[in-house]
Amino acid sequence: MIERRRSKISGWGVYATRPITKNTRIVSYDGEKITHKESRDREARYLEKGQIWCFTLNNRWVIDAHVGGSIARYINHACKPNCYSWVKDGVIWIRAARNIKAGEELSYDYNTTGNTAIPCQCRPECKNAL
Repeated sequence: MIERRRSKISGWGVYATRPITKNTRIVSYDGEKITHKESRDREARYLEKGQIWCFTLNNRWVIDAHVGGSIARYINHACKPNCYSWVKDGVIWIRAARNIKAGEELSYDYNTTGNTAIPCQCRPECKNAL
C-alpha cells in the first residue's frame, strides 16, 4: 500500500502505491518507548542534524522512531496534509484524512510546539516557513 522513496518535500518520503480510502489506517508509528526527559535529550541531538523522530504518545511516553521505527518515520510534515495521526490503545496510527491517489506522497501535521530548528518545507508559499 505504501513505499519509501525520495521526497519532493524533504529527504525521504512515503508514497501510496495504490489508492487509499479516507480514514484508512495506513501504518503505525513504531519505535522505542521512552520518557519525556529522555526524549528532550535525544531531540536536542536529532535537531542538530535537522531531524525529528520523537512523537508524543501521551503525558508519560514518547515514541522514538529513530530506534526501531517503521516506515512511518519517513512521512513528512505538511500544513495541509492528506493524513493525520490517531492514538488508539497505545498505538500511534497514521490515517488517511481524505482519499489519496496512487503515487501521492503521504504527509501529516507534526503539531510541533515550542522553538524548532526545522523550518517547514511543505510548500514554497507556506505561512510556517522561516
